[in-house]
Amino acid sequence: MSGKRIAVIFAGALLLASCRGGGDAAPQEGAGGIKVDAGVTKEACPNAVDKSKGCIYLGTISDLTEGPFKTLAVPITDAQKAFWKRVNDKGGIGGYEVDVTKYVKDNKYNPQIHNQVYQEIKGSVLALTQTLGSPTTVAILPDLEKTPMVSVPASWTSLWGHEEVVLESGANYCVESMNSVDYAAEKMGVKSVMAVHNAGDYGDDAAAGAKIAAEKRGLTFENVTTTAGQDNQGGAIDAVVSKKPDLVILTTGPTDAAVIIGQTAARGFKGKFIGTSPTWNPGLLKSPAAPAIKALYMQSAPWKSWSTESVGHTALRAALPGVTPNDGYTAGWVWAYPLKAALEKAAANKDLTRAGVLAAVRQLSSVDYEGMLPSGAGNFSASPQDGVFRQNTLYKPDDAAPTGVTLVEDFFTGSTAKDFKFDKPCYQ
Repeated sequence: MSGKRIAVIFAGALLLASCRGGGDAAPQEGAGGIKVDAGVTKEACPNAVDKSKGCIYLGTISDLTEGPFKTLAVPITDAQKAFWKRVNDKGGIGGYEVDVTKYVKDNKYNPQIHNQVYQEIKGSVLALTQTLGSPTTVAILPDLEKTPMVSVPASWTSLWGHEEVVLESGANYCVESMNSVDYAAEKMGVKSVMAVHNAGDYGDDAAAGAKIAAEKRGLTFENVTTTAGQDNQGGAIDAVVSKKPDLVILTTGPTDAAVIIGQTAARGFKGKFIGTSPTWNPGLLKSPAAPAIKALYMQSAPWKSWSTESVGHTALRAALPGVTPNDGYTAGWVWAYPLKAALEKAAANKDLTRAGVLAAVRQLSSVDYEGMLPSGAGNFSASPQDGVFRQNTLYKPDDAAPTGVTLVEDFFTGSTAKDFKFDKPCYQ
């Protein structure tokens, strides 16, 4: 039985809500005797490989035009289109193909817009193959639970380990920061740590992990919250320069990271930065801050970068020939595996309704990431404590590398994350 937050006592109500499809479609028999409701049609997908198959529609809500993560979000979205095309080319799922192109919405990294566009597509999709951002996804979380609609986050907050309808992959921000502090204490001899971060589930979760690890190791810790926007970083820059921490755990968007690293270095700061995964973009090595970034910065990551040799990485590169390498592609591809596993399990159970997909999630004790994550990743049947994935990697800037970073430390778990009890989200 899943230990995630939705209690079993509500299962009947959830199933009933699902039968109504959140007011959308009543269950009916589909291809191969599989029960279906909202977001699944007998008619073929718009760009079907095999016109005789029905269609599973999945929704995408991402930061596609003007938000702080668009340089990551566009590749994430393109990679997921390529991922599901590969699934269709290999025969689809349970007599159906999968469409992720018809219901794509831009959230501009704004929770209100995210909720608005979610409501626009909710009645037409079985699940969300992407819901980008922690605070934006939190805005629709009560509705996802009520519907119920399984969703794939493009974010890594530790909240997701406690949410049954959310299929997270890789180490969360809290684990990532714990591991970074442990690494820096052991390999770099740091004695003082500062978390510089955006407010909300993204930055607060990373800062919480850094604080937990610093306190466990007897290191001094400072917490500095900053607001997104290049002109808003003065306070964070002043704090770093005045306090002179040995290590800054940086959790912002890439542009703000460049401003903070570049301007603190210009004012004489000599400590190290380790950025949580969304902080990086290869374009930073073409920015005015590039010399400072190369001198002071390392990048933590939930999995290995674009050029890695694994079955999954190789399939990703083959599916996206000619693109400029970006680990947004890597992330989008990795994130799609658990939903594929859930849909396959639901089809095998003869129940591709929304409730059926959630029931299938509860049965997933592992996911085949085709080597992109180690074995043991993707245990959605376990409690948050047993299911949380505690390993991540570390990179350093490298002009010669396809995505601007080269591996320093393979998958590892520090002592803090290894022993930590995940009985609630770290930032709460």
